[in-house]
Amino acid sequence: MRIVVKLGSSSVTEPDGSISHLTLDRISSQIAELAKEGNWVVLVSSGAIAAGLNTLGITEKRPSDLSILQAISAVGQSRLMAAYNQALSNYGMVAGQVLLTPLDFVNRQQYLHARQTLQKLNELGVIAIINENDAVADDEIRFGDNDRIAALVANLIAADLLVLLTDQDGVYTSDPRLNSAASLLEEIDEVSEVLRTAAGGAGTERGSGGMASKLQAASIASWSGIDVVIASSSRQSVLIEALTRKPGIGTYINKREARLTARKLWIAFANPPVGKVFVDDGARRAIVLGSKSLLSVGISSLEGTFYEDDAVEICDLSGVVIARGLVRVSSEDLSLLIESRQDEKQAPASIVIHRDDLVVLV
Repeated sequence: MRIVVKLGSSSVTEPDGSISHLTLDRISSQIAELAKEGNWVVLVSSGAIAAGLNTLGITEKRPSDLSILQAISAVGQSRLMAAYNQALSNYGMVAGQVLLTPLDFVNRQQYLHARQTLQKLNELGVIAIINENDAVADDEIRFGDNDRIAALVANLIAADLLVLLTDQDGVYTSDPRLNSAASLLEEIDEVSEVLRTAAGGAGTERGSGGMASKLQAASIASWSGIDVVIASSSRQSVLIEALTRKPGIGTYINKREARLTARKLWIAFANPPVGKVFVDDGARRAIVLGSKSLLSVGISSLEGTFYEDDAVEICDLSGVVIARGLVRVSSEDLSLLIESRQDEKQAPASIVIHRDDLVVLV
């Protein structure tokens, strides 16, 4: 089997921010066991910033300035990899560092190079340890992108399973930190906006993701035809149990039958939308049932300011998001097209989002 494991900052580090060697040893022993059985295991690990904060003695609230975070990450990343090297070597394995950004999954050449590198590492018996390239990343550093990168890596290597390890037992009906009556959901067929809302925000100050970020990653993997497990990193044999689908281990999110390409995944999930367009029933049918491009004639209104090639959400008249896509027209020009139509002027229909740049989500 091909397995991608994601370990969050709250699991990689202790409460004081130091690297949790106990956790790394426990996870490394399971990765080694799976690898020696012939499985291809890739680990995506957060924790560079947390480790850097501890190394530099920054004990106050996590800084928000991007340049400071990038410098801290550069300090922590080398120490994190040293800890993984030691942990894996205890079980006869070798670690190899791979630093990625979301853009590596958009550019076709970079995408192929990344896949080839991971394949060669696996052939050499090396466990790839992947992290976002925080030291040079832009705004992605603030959105828990290692969760999304883990899902995109799972798509990259055509994984069978994505295991998202966190400091919670799985997905609950509401935030268990705020509601003691929240119950664990052991199986989910489709991640909904309701579940994302119930999941709450970032889990700890050491991390930047939280359960909502993991559910978004689960959506990406599910649309890639990959099963997902969200479970606690503190379970003694969590990876072994995840493969056998042991009841009560955490939350299973079942894969969808439809699969998206890496580019479509980027459009749908990894590229934050900056606006919305609301379409009439005719345009909705054409997009959802007919796989057509979105034309200006079908747009009733819009929200936000966007420019050519920006990502936007396509909503029906009731406000339900039915698709996402990359626009070919700015919000200013689109507003003029809508106004000219309302003024009964002759305005030819133009393509606002081409079907090649559009992903239906319903």
